[in-house]
Amino acid sequence: MIFDTINTLGKKKIPFLFVSDFKLENVHVIPLDELETWDVEYSIDENYTYTKHHHTLQKEPLNFERYQKKMVQVIEKIKSGETYLLNLTQATKVTPSASLQEIFKDVNAPYKLRYKDQFLCFSPEKFIQIKNNKIHTFPMKGTIDAALPNAAETILSNEKEMAEHIMVVDLLRNDLSMVASDVRVQRFRYIDTIEAGAKKLLQVSSHISGDLGESWQERLGSILHTLLPAGSISGTPKKSTLEIIDAIEGYERGYFSGVFGVFDGESFDSGVMIRFLEKTQEGYVYKSGGGITLESDALSEYQELLDKVYLP
Repeated sequence: MIFDTINTLGKKKIPFLFVSDFKLENVHVIPLDELETWDVEYSIDENYTYTKHHHTLQKEPLNFERYQKKMVQVIEKIKSGETYLLNLTQATKVTPSASLQEIFKDVNAPYKLRYKDQFLCFSPEKFIQIKNNKIHTFPMKGTIDAALPNAAETILSNEKEMAEHIMVVDLLRNDLSMVASDVRVQRFRYIDTIEAGAKKLLQVSSHISGDLGESWQERLGSILHTLLPAGSISGTPKKSTLEIIDAIEGYERGYFSGVFGVFDGESFDSGVMIRFLEKTQEGYVYKSGGGITLESDALSEYQELLDKVYLP
């Protein structure tokens, strides 16, 4: 099993790159000294310097009525108690102005991965970070256009966004409690500014941490297997919500909303694969979405989905 291999590499302190699709059906572990034999590039740099680029995306927006029908189905599942929060995503047809390789070099994000000529992600969202025997996660839930009047106050006071964020924080506290002790919310609902191409977005995050103790490296694979798929891009309760996603979304997420990360021999850092551009046989698609609760408004959620289709 691939997660047993991760445990072994962790115990031996062998650095590696980890890449997993959403459903854990395609998981790759590449020792960093073998990375040159793969057509794969990554960058993890939370302190990157933002630089302008000229790459663009021509979009063919998803039909609103089609999206609305799917959201109505999700709301019905919420009313029946099968889910309380579900991250509904869809694929938007796009035409990029450059290749995946060229875009990878120039886009701005703390977590970037180009996997062969198949996909590229440039994610603002950390999955988990482990250092000094402590595990940290930073769920992002709640997005607003920074140009709107009183944008920060609006997003923080929005009851729907508050409820959605609380549910994700509770889910991830529970997830971390399965692998760590003394799990606590270090910081609740703070705002990051995200460069989103022609506009800026405000993104609401929280910081949750727990203690893993010494020798966590030898169970790193087991930790990842327990925590995946990431709660912030699935929903709660996780098991039934994943089944609903599979039934309603109507397309394969593939590696989108999966996770990639790097173990350097001592620490582990990883990002959720959102902000995702994929090359398919029919052309390029950009996969995006957002959390749906009982209070969600279809037009607002549709606009959020489109706002997240950009090259930062």
